[in-house]
Amino acid sequence: MTVAPLASVQSLAELYAIALTQAQIAATHYQRYVASADPSSGSTQPVFEVLAQRERIRVEAITVGALAALNKSPDAADLVWSPADLVPAQEISELGESSLGTAYDAWALAVRHRQRAFVFWTYVAALASDRGVRTTAEQFAREALHDGDALRRERRVAWRLLRRVAAEPRNAAEPVSAALLESLLLKDIMAWAERLTPGQREVLSRLAPSPLPPDHQPHDPLDPVGSLEEIINRALRRAEQLSNLYLADADSAVDQASLEFAQKLAAQSIARLAALRGVAAGA
Repeated sequence: MTVAPLASVQSLAELYAIALTQAQIAATHYQRYVASADPSSGSTQPVFEVLAQRERIRVEAITVGALAALNKSPDAADLVWSPADLVPAQEISELGESSLGTAYDAWALAVRHRQRAFVFWTYVAALASDRGVRTTAEQFAREALHDGDALRRERRVAWRLLRRVAAEPRNAAEPVSAALLESLLLKDIMAWAERLTPGQREVLSRLAPSPLPPDHQPHDPLDPVGSLEEIINRALRRAEQLSNLYLADADSAVDQASLEFAQKLAAQSIARLAALRGVAAGA
């Protein structure tokens, strides 16, 4: 989360050039996914469209601010070092391409992006020796904090909608219990492991929070688990769903112990999902 500047900012011209570059990069990253995604891919695309528009408005506001303060538009020639990317494209694509991505996840990602901006501009202000640079950086930090509050409101609305949807009757074939999902995922992993190399099975044997038992028995051939492709897709879907469940548990934790436990499960689950994707890519 922490994104510190590479060096202190020496002038307002440099400061505005950094701010404009970051806003333009953010707008580009959000918009690139919107333009390339399938409109029916999920509920994240409309959110990213809103976020791209917010960044375009930020670009205009930064330009107006620079004209007022410097009597010129921000200029990339004033950059001394490459500004930190506060909105990494990979984070957006991973969520946007996820079959389980929701509007809540997209708003939560945007909140983290603005938190990074707040931290970044706080560092800039703290390191600045020029009073004008410090004052303007503090202003950018306050704006990032204000934006984060607004995005959190959108995140809460999306979370309430998710809870309402979750409360509706659903097909029994779509389990939402983390314990049940862990059990079903382990079953898929065991079936998957029978068709892998010893090295790949060793990777699966170490996956927390539900590793493959080292002495697992061959899968019952009478159990209709499907083709290898079906097993892999089902396992990846369940692993991703579990990661989202644990992240949601952490977000709604009411005490420190619950938060730490949920965060531990989420971290393990995300690492497991990454490992499963790696094995799938080599299958």
